[in-house]
Amino acid sequence: MATLLEKTLKRELSIGGRAYILAISPEGLKLTLKGRRKGLELQWDALVSGDAALAVALNASIGKFTTAPAPRKPPGRPAEPLKKKLATTKSKGGTGRPRKSTASQSRS
Repeated sequence: MATLLEKTLKRELSIGGRAYILAISPEGLKLTLKGRRKGLELQWDALVSGDAALAVALNASIGKFTTAPAPRKPPGRPAEPLKKKLATTKSKGGTGRPRKSTASQSRS
């Protein structure tokens, strides 16, 4: 005797090198890319009545799952690299040389 399906079962499967999650529930089944929420849903009554073939054709025509993942854009780079500003001394001569750190002054 078969066990009655009372709650959702989730299983992972690999199709074409990509991971998917198949959720089987009393209402129907849902196939999603792993880590995503939206996916293909199929109700049991649509499967039994034959409407499922129409739904599959419609989802295939709009490209719900593409065969290759979309290429990712590299993160944008700033137009000019950031430059560190050195603190300059304000002495009588106004030489504009960088100040020595306080740690090196205490040693001498």
